[in-house]
Amino acid sequence: MSEALRFEILGPQRAWYADRPLDLGPGKQRAVLAVLLLAAGRPVPTGQIVDAVWPEEPPANGPNVVQKYVAGLRRVLEPDRSPRTPAQVLTLTDAGYVLRIPPEAVDAVRFERGVRRARQWQAAGRTEDALAEVTGALERWQGEPFTGFTGAYFDAARHRLVELRAVALETRTELELASGRHGELVGRLVELVAEFPVRERLRHQLMLALHRGGRQAEALAAYRDFADLLREEYGIEPGEALQDLHRRILRSDPSLTLPAPPVSPASPALPATPAPSGPPASSAAPALPGTQASSAPSAPTSVPAPRAGGTPDGTGLPDGSTSAAPEAAAVRPAPAPTPSATGPAPAPGPGPDATPAPVAGPVPPAAPGRVAGPAGPLTPVPHALLVAMNQPADAPADRRAPGWVRLVATLAGTATVLVSFGSLTWAVVLGYALWRRSWRLALAGIGYFLLVFSVFVLAVSSPETEEISDGEALYLIVAMGTCWLLGTAHVVLLNPTLWAAVGGLFWTGRQRTDEQRRLRREQARYLLHHYPAARVELRIGRPDLLRSYDDGGLVDVNAVPDPVLATLPGLTVDQRRQVAVDRWLRGPYGSLEELAGRCQLPPAATETLRDVLLFLPPEPPPVRHS
Repeated sequence: MSEALRFEILGPQRAWYADRPLDLGPGKQRAVLAVLLLAAGRPVPTGQIVDAVWPEEPPANGPNVVQKYVAGLRRVLEPDRSPRTPAQVLTLTDAGYVLRIPPEAVDAVRFERGVRRARQWQAAGRTEDALAEVTGALERWQGEPFTGFTGAYFDAARHRLVELRAVALETRTELELASGRHGELVGRLVELVAEFPVRERLRHQLMLALHRGGRQAEALAAYRDFADLLREEYGIEPGEALQDLHRRILRSDPSLTLPAPPVSPASPALPATPAPSGPPASSAAPALPGTQASSAPSAPTSVPAPRAGGTPDGTGLPDGSTSAAPEAAAVRPAPAPTPSATGPAPAPGPGPDATPAPVAGPVPPAAPGRVAGPAGPLTPVPHALLVAMNQPADAPADRRAPGWVRLVATLAGTATVLVSFGSLTWAVVLGYALWRRSWRLALAGIGYFLLVFSVFVLAVSSPETEEISDGEALYLIVAMGTCWLLGTAHVVLLNPTLWAAVGGLFWTGRQRTDEQRRLRREQARYLLHHYPAARVELRIGRPDLLRSYDDGGLVDVNAVPDPVLATLPGLTVDQRRQVAVDRWLRGPYGSLEELAGRCQLPPAATETLRDVLLFLPPEPPPVRHS
């Protein structure tokens, strides 16, 4: 019976028995089925189902309600079963309800496996097979999953699947660019950039496709728009790979028009080769979240920042192009693909039909201080980046313009508001809105304008021979006072440096410390993504080891000893013991969802762990030479 069942959750939730569609019943019953499908083949405790389906107001008799919906699902999934016959598809065990179906019966599992096979074939040089596989996987995507289901449980599952789709789209575009199909990619990439505005890899591919199509000005405009977005919203600069492509487009580098066979990020099945001799080139480290970009040059032993998906010798970018600086004779490695929200995920298994897991993250270094590329050398963490990482966690990031420009703008805007007695506040704020491209500031400017306009209308409409009423006088005072005094404060606080200083006055010591630790964790995750060698050099996620680098309290759940697991926040003593025992019995965890499913943790506990846990693949044992 279970072999004939098929389920779709990548879009509208649907199910079939053979070729016959099934009516899955009311919304809550569908939500219960969705929870069971996400853990197909594994027991799900009743309490976890209640927390996932009713995240805000669980029913008083939650287990009985779940039992009612399970009975309805049994009638749907096994219509020919006699009421007195035990259920075969949806059963109850001591650990919870189990949906006994093959993993391939769920379209999300087939989607994940297809993406993984495509990346493995890309790494093996089978470009056409990889392109066909990833295209077939993307065709299974029918829309955003779990539409209408709310709560942390479904939000986390939805985010993971959307992230995997974004990686699949980037992989397909990379393969098509390498095949010379840039002309037909521009329109699709514009839509993808609008859907995923901060994914740098898609911006890189859009700029390259525009440049190869003879649209250099549009490629440069795409870079400028992305740089403005990052500075305005996050206070950071584009990554080194994108900056390098921008410089090469400005120089009309002829090598950009010559596509080379693509190479995917490193796979554990591809061993690293020894690093060639020769002096490596230096490069400035990319800016980190929450820190200022260091202007110090890297040490002579440093090499440029890793670039996504390099060529076999490590010198290329995701499209197969070559390095920007002709004198840079050092080999550049390829970094790992984009990590998940909870940190880098483990690499895919050796077989194409392995159990589904998140997309591979950084490959563990083969030797201390170095990281393996797809078939290239190992790269130490650049010295300039280490300097930046040692800055205070709350160091202000450079915003849209140099400091003196922001200061002049603040003084001019404040003077305009004061001299005009608030009647021109709307113009100053709208000017900032255009400068920063902020719709929030535009709404504020419109609000100031309406206040000034209402005062003008009231003054014009009142006869000169009559005195205004007390209510009208009070309105005039409040309206103009708001535009004058509040507008002055608003314009002053639009300076990000002053805003940060004022905000710091209202923080308690605990809040300031928590914010600094959050920034430290962001920096450490950024560092792990771009320089996986930092895992060994800085011992990120290992509070049990002596180290000089503060990673904000991250914990590598696959590497730390049991005493560290006993300190995980938000878990009971029994839950912490369960995590340690399950890791010892069944091996490392690949994601937070896998950890929650295997250890039967409630959504509230997993949300507490999301900010502190890393899921790095286990480090390989050291090679002993006889």
